[in-house]
Amino acid sequence: MEFSLLVPAFLLVLVGMIEFGLVFTHAMTIEYATREGARAAAAMANGGGTLGCSGGQSPNWSTVDPLVIAAVERVLESPGSQVVTANVGSIVIYKADPASGNAGNPIPNTSDGWTYAPGSGPIPQGTTAHLNFNNASYPNSDPWKACARVNGGTTIDYVGVSVTYTYQFQTPLAGVLRLFGGGAAATVTITDRTVMALNPSAT
Repeated sequence: MEFSLLVPAFLLVLVGMIEFGLVFTHAMTIEYATREGARAAAAMANGGGTLGCSGGQSPNWSTVDPLVIAAVERVLESPGSQVVTANVGSIVIYKADPASGNAGNPIPNTSDGWTYAPGSGPIPQGTTAHLNFNNASYPNSDPWKACARVNGGTTIDYVGVSVTYTYQFQTPLAGVLRLFGGGAAATVTITDRTVMALNPSAT
């Protein structure tokens, strides 16, 4: 009798531990992806050349953001990754407010969002395949063009990369909790962002 009462509780704890481990694995992959994206954005800064968006200035600026997204996508789709790319709601490149510290809050009107669109994104420089993420207005309506990013002088911009992901439960945990009167959803929204200062130009 006691055993039959303990088994459901034991199974619930076991399933909960398994689900937590899976969520943690997905969250770590998302975190690594934002770090890779922010690292790429910081390293490429404004694309090189004289700062500015006019002819002859920052000549490679239009290649920067596709390469940032490519860095994120490589992690999301790397061998061993359990992330379902189609469940990535958005990848956002934005100008971070340094006054917000590690929080890296976006400065209004500086966010460039990319959404999942298999094979319809731009082809990053040096590659041959389209990205699986696309910014439909790219590059003409980019609210914070790479050519305007400052990485020298007394002021250096901070770039943030965030990823929003919907994790879907892979065990019956949500159903079991609902069976016992809980209102647990079968998904969890995971959001992570990384902020880095743009690498200064060599002088």
